Amino acid sequence: MMWPTTPDALVAWQAELAGEAPPRFEGGGPVGGCFVCFPRGETGPGARGDRAWAAAAVGDETAVVTGEAGAPYVAGQLALREGPLLEAAVRALPNPPAVLLVDATGRDHPRHAGLATSLGAILEVPTVGVTHRPLLAAGDWPDDRRGATAPLRIGDDTVACWLRVRAGVRPLAVHPAWRTDLEAAIDVVLTTTARVRTPQPLRTARTAARRRRGQDGS
Repeated sequence: MMWPTTPDALVAWQAELAGEAPPRFEGGGPVGGCFVCFPRGETGPGARGDRAWAAAAVGDETAVVTGEAGAPYVAGQLALREGPLLEAAVRALPNPPAVLLVDATGRDHPRHAGLATSLGAILEVPTVGVTHRPLLAAGDWPDDRRGATAPLRIGDDTVACWLRVRAGVRPLAVHPAWRTDLEAAIDVVLTTTARVRTPQPLRTARTAARRRRGQDGS
């Protein structure tokens, strides 16, 4: 499977992905994370060809690749900008994850198939999206205790949830994506968080990407 390269092709593919029902992830196995960053100090949506550093992590193993953004940032079309970079980073890992955490959404998306979903479909790996805020969905925050959840909805459809991973800190938006439902997504995030808010595999990948960016002088 190849990434779409134009907005029209991406929109059509996202609509197809939203209608698919692959086998659900049953849990277990190593959890990975992936993250992409761009040069510091830049503002605006960025541009096609921006320099980029993408990293993936599973346990103590990390992989970092450098490349270029495939498009400027457009809401609902993040896959064009970051998708191939993240795919390359995950494929560079010595051992693949059983499930992958992605800094992106799933069904909380104009066509119910955000980057977390499309990356999972490309890699054929179950995915969970973890973001600081929803894209389109809305909902009240959960109780202030670890493990508390509250639905994030688009209309009457629950597409994600707020999850409190630690009392006294802002909750995360957790997004079921490729081959994961809400229960599995919550479980994966809770099992990879403890004293800090961001799940450890995402933190490790983010640190690796930013470290390489610094080494490259950007």
